[in-house]
Order: sequence, then structure tokens, then C-alpha cells
Amino acid sequence: MAKQKLKSHSGAKKRFFKTGTGKFAYRKCSRSHILVHKSPRRMRRLKETGYVTDTLTEQMRHLLPYD
Repeated sequence: MAKQKLKSHSGAKKRFFKTGTGKFAYRKCSRSHILVHKSPRRMRRLKETGYVTDTLTEQMRHLLPYD
């Protein structure tokens, strides 16, 4: 009998993606509205891709088994 497939977590699927090196990355929040009072330095940092820490990588593998 075939082994059952695992389901990916639908919330994590929308927010995280796997990089070429196998790390999990995400887009930072607070970039959609009320941008006038945010400093240019803050906006530059929000443009950067965020990476999941090594301590949470194992949990991410369970949430997204096929990524």
C-alpha cells in the first residue's frame, strides 16, 4: 500500500519560500501603506529578504514538506 502524502500548511505556503541553498525566506511586512512617516533607512531594510533562523528551520520543514 502506498504511503499517504503530507499536507503543506496553507498559511506557511503563502508566506515562506525555499531558497536555492535550502534556507527558508520570507518578505518583510509593513510595506503596503502608511509609508510617509517611515524613514528611508527603515524602508531599505524592509525591502531586504528575511531568513528563518536555524532554530526554526526544522519546524518549517514540517510545515512545508515538499518545498
